[in-house]
Amino acid sequence: MYPTISEFFRQVFGIDIPLPIQTYGFFVAIAFLVSAWILSMEFKRKENEGIFLPVTRKKKVGEVPQTGELLISGIIGFILGYKLLYVILEYTAFVDNPQEFILSAKGNILGGLIGAGISVYLNYREKIKAKLEKPVIQEEKVFPHKMVANILVVAGIFGLAGAKIFDALENFDDLIKDPIGTLFSFSGLTFLGGVLVGGTAVILYTRKYNMKTLHVIDSAAIAIPMGYAIGRLACQISGDGCWGIENLNPQPEWLAWLPEWTWAYQYPHNVINSGEVIHLCTGKYCHVLENPVYPTPLYETLLNLLIFGILFGLRKKIKIPGLLFALYFTLAGIQRFVVEKIRVNIKYHLFGTEVTQAEVISTLMFIAGIVGIILLYKNKEKLIKY
Repeated sequence: MYPTISEFFRQVFGIDIPLPIQTYGFFVAIAFLVSAWILSMEFKRKENEGIFLPVTRKKKVGEVPQTGELLISGIIGFILGYKLLYVILEYTAFVDNPQEFILSAKGNILGGLIGAGISVYLNYREKIKAKLEKPVIQEEKVFPHKMVANILVVAGIFGLAGAKIFDALENFDDLIKDPIGTLFSFSGLTFLGGVLVGGTAVILYTRKYNMKTLHVIDSAAIAIPMGYAIGRLACQISGDGCWGIENLNPQPEWLAWLPEWTWAYQYPHNVINSGEVIHLCTGKYCHVLENPVYPTPLYETLLNLLIFGILFGLRKKIKIPGLLFALYFTLAGIQRFVVEKIRVNIKYHLFGTEVTQAEVISTLMFIAGIVGIILLYKNKEKLIKY
């Protein structure tokens, strides 16, 4: 396992480079970038087909710097400088626990004042350079693919909130014991919660710009499984606890051509330090699971790559808007329900049986996907003109 990028360089190349980058966060960032690229490609394709049209926005140019703008700029600069100088002065401690540094109130006042001053000056200078004798209103056309960055910011903020809320509900005992720590920690994210909450926010945002919702979610249906696949790869490489139940069964003969760790794995040097201490190991991450478990993040990565491949191949053939997303919901529901059977989860008693939150959600996703497919097919003549 490589809990941090520094651990990767140390274990693979024998080089000790202290970097404040956790492997999980690194791969999540890659997942966002790849998803943005896929989403942008799909938006461009729909623009070329005349499905998405540019929106006209008006903006006032040539104004003198406004007090409110400078104040906001100064506040942002202060926060960045407050943290940045503190990080520089306490770099070793920052590398050891970057989350605590980012979320804590600790910082350097001098750095904050310098940051505020630089930020206000740069903002003021830029406004003065663009100043006109008489401010004018300009119109500009903005194509949907140019809004992908904004869409991802919306998806990221609300998706993260949804992922944390769903994870907190799934681990309700931890939430009761430490509500602040549970909600504001970087560990413990439920992808389905992120999709549901983040997806709703994106739909509301794109509707402001008259983007056709069914076509938006069809584009997202291609980007989401790829992002999910990369995100689960982060879980596998860092060992963040999203593994399966214990697997003491021998590897089946029909899987003998695969490495043994693809069947059962003990996640040595996992990022959450779960299990027993590794003999003669030194450093921060020196634990290994006592018994091997199913490497479910690996399975989810492979299954989501398969889902991505199916949807990517069908994206030009399916003409009914919304159908691609309904198909994604159906496949994702099946995928997650199957994996949940061998994954570690808190169980709830519902109607006389034990189920996990993810099993309930994945079942609802499957049902919603099937219902969506049926309804879309019934209204296909009208929707094709949508």
